Amino acid sequence: MASRTSRDVLVRGLAVLGRAIREEPRIFAVAVSGSVLFGAMTVASAFVVGAVVGDVVVPAIERGAVGVGGLALAAVALFGISVLRVAGIFGRRLGAGYMQYRLQAAYRRRVTRRYLELPLAWHHRNATGTLLSNANSDVEAAWYPIAPLPFAVGTLVMLVGAVASLFVTDWALALVGLAVFPALFALNVAYSRRMAPRQARAQRLRAEVSGIAHESFDGALVVKTMGREAQETDRFAARAGELRDSLVAVGRLRGVFDPLLETLPSLGTLAVLVVGAIRLRQGEISVAELISVAFLFTVLAFPVRAIGWVLAELPRSVAGWDRVSRVLDATGEMPYGDTTLDVSEPRPASLTFSGVRFGYEPAEAHLPGTEVLGEVSFTVPAGKIVALVGPTGSGKSTIAALAVRLVDPLAGTVCLDGIDVRRLTAASLTGTAALVAQVPFVFDDTVRANVTLDRPGIGDEDVWAALRLAEADGFVAALPEGLDTMVGERGTSLSGGQRQRLTLARALAGRPRLLVLDDATSAVDPRVEAAILAGLRSSAGEAGAPAASILVVAYRRATIALADEVVYLEQGRVVARGPHAELLATVPGYVDLVTAYEQAEVDHTKDETYDEVAPLTSGLEIEVDR
Repeated sequence: MASRTSRDVLVRGLAVLGRAIREEPRIFAVAVSGSVLFGAMTVASAFVVGAVVGDVVVPAIERGAVGVGGLALAAVALFGISVLRVAGIFGRRLGAGYMQYRLQAAYRRRVTRRYLELPLAWHHRNATGTLLSNANSDVEAAWYPIAPLPFAVGTLVMLVGAVASLFVTDWALALVGLAVFPALFALNVAYSRRMAPRQARAQRLRAEVSGIAHESFDGALVVKTMGREAQETDRFAARAGELRDSLVAVGRLRGVFDPLLETLPSLGTLAVLVVGAIRLRQGEISVAELISVAFLFTVLAFPVRAIGWVLAELPRSVAGWDRVSRVLDATGEMPYGDTTLDVSEPRPASLTFSGVRFGYEPAEAHLPGTEVLGEVSFTVPAGKIVALVGPTGSGKSTIAALAVRLVDPLAGTVCLDGIDVRRLTAASLTGTAALVAQVPFVFDDTVRANVTLDRPGIGDEDVWAALRLAEADGFVAALPEGLDTMVGERGTSLSGGQRQRLTLARALAGRPRLLVLDDATSAVDPRVEAAILAGLRSSAGEAGAPAASILVVAYRRATIALADEVVYLEQGRVVARGPHAELLATVPGYVDLVTAYEQAEVDHTKDETYDEVAPLTSGLEIEVDR
């Protein structure tokens, strides 16, 4: 089993390296050329040193005088070889490093692009920490052997040249080389076989540690408010300890094999000296040849390690590539069509749901899926406001996601201006419809950058117009640097309502013809929310203002009353449609829900009022007591 695993890792690892060579053939050729030059000069240096010792040093010792001409020639030869070796090292390292970093950058882009292409359902099944690990440490691991690869290829050429030189020199010395070099290769293979499972486990644990850290940091508010700091620290420490132990196991194995890999060439040199001394006494070789072969074994010790470096990193490379390719080979993307809509005129767009059914895929393949929507049909007429109302879990947010094609229905159609959204180009879809999500996301950037998102054609006047419609211009103007104020990571310097209004302004700045609000003003004061919707309604058709149809997920009575029509949902189905007043008179479930929402809002308002008045009351009581 271990043998099959080793062969599998070797074959798959070489396939990954082959992919790298096919993607960067010119850079690889430069790096290998430098490595081959270095290897050739290494072999040549051994014979030059042998010649210098045998033909210059030994005769000089025997004569008792040094020949200046011979020394000068030897110095020139050694200097020339050294210059060529330096050139080889430069070409090898520059090419290998450039190739490695280019591949890492290219595959980070590919993985990130794939993330953006895959549907939300795929992201829901994969932890954010794992995805971060895929784009970072897994990509690095996949291409880590690229750095020593050209050196290893050049070393193979050098070994062939060295063995050939040994046979030319003496068959007995060649047999020593044939014994040492295969032993080195076999040791490296055994090293790779034992390293493979350890590297795979370490790579998996890296992703798990990253996932736990991201989850803990992202949920810092929950962790701190629930007093779970110690438990989260222990959870992270336990997995970090597993990673530490896994890396220690990797280091321990390297600690066993590294001395062996260092010792074999030294033993080879010793064997050459013993056999060479016997052959020298027999008159079969000269002193220069013995020195050349001994020196050759000495200088080969380091380059031969390059083969071991590649073989040692193959398990890690395979583990990283498996995790990266899982993302690149993932299916489920939603291709866009080629139909365009005219987005140049600021006129409202109509939205139509016809027999739409939708269900989420299970987390595990053997589990049944969850149906969320069943045969949903309704229309948002151009220029109208339609409110989606329903209890929790009735499918309101799913309808909002379908409206802007974050997901596709299992059956039925979603149409913009009568055209199935699956047939539209990406530009037409994003230029026509905009979604303001329930949970606002704000980038760690300026207010201006958060509103414009570097979209062309949106100037400061457009930003301020969007902020006014979102009732956000007041607090933005009061910020220390106005539009240039940095809002912090996830908008930490802003309140929840301010973040919601900022994300609403972001959507409005693009002048959508359909605006989908998924409970996007839940953290905003009811009066401000009503003012926002009233402003959107009254602004339709004004010069420079977005004219949009609006689909709003609502629960406040004041907001619902502003809608032209209400679509009431229960358990993923449309139960009733019509004006707010009509549903109040005819649909008991709707009445109960709206009344419950209204009572909750009243209670919430009372709590806020008490919080504001209580300190003042307490102060008055103290004054009276005094």
